[in-house]
Amino acid sequence: MTARLVVLISGNGSNLQAILDAIRLRVLDAQVVLVVSNRQAAYGLVRAAQAGVPTRYHPLKPYRDAGRSRTEYDADLAQIVAAAKPDWVVLAGWMHILSDAFLRHFPYRVVNLHPALPGQFPGAHAIEEAFAAFRRGEIKQTGVMVHLVPDEQVDRGPVILSAEVPIYASDTLETLTQRIHQTEHKTLVQALQRLIAGDE
Repeated sequence: MTARLVVLISGNGSNLQAILDAIRLRVLDAQVVLVVSNRQAAYGLVRAAQAGVPTRYHPLKPYRDAGRSRTEYDADLAQIVAAAKPDWVVLAGWMHILSDAFLRHFPYRVVNLHPALPGQFPGAHAIEEAFAAFRRGEIKQTGVMVHLVPDEQVDRGPVILSAEVPIYASDTLETLTQRIHQTEHKTLVQALQRLIAGDE
């Protein structure tokens, strides 16, 4: 049965594009039923619209301006996502830590992509931190992982799939970032394939 995916984004949406391409090529037995962004200028919203996928902009600022909490924001986000009846919620460059007010509605159904290996460099600056650690001689490689998000811990949870990315002496932050993004696209699609096959 074709899996229903809701994808949450904050930016360019290149990982969303990788999912859409895999679906179009029949590599992934899924349908993206909704894309939600917390940033209006996110190019991922354009990618979704071009693919005929419904989109929703859900900003945090009006909640802050009204003195409302992140918890209320997450609870409302959960309602928006739940209305699309997803099998899986995919965080593809979603730059917002989700609280239990969201996560409890989708137990072990929220999938996150993080540009580091399990247990390394949690948070929003993983690639920069890995590159700095390499320059200090502490590591020779970094990677990406796709994992489930059972709770509010940042970039932690059962790992579905991870992939190593070597760091070369000739690398700049830009070339490393580009190679990590290429690996992210493949790893995310493979991890979703694994989850969807396990559901059948």
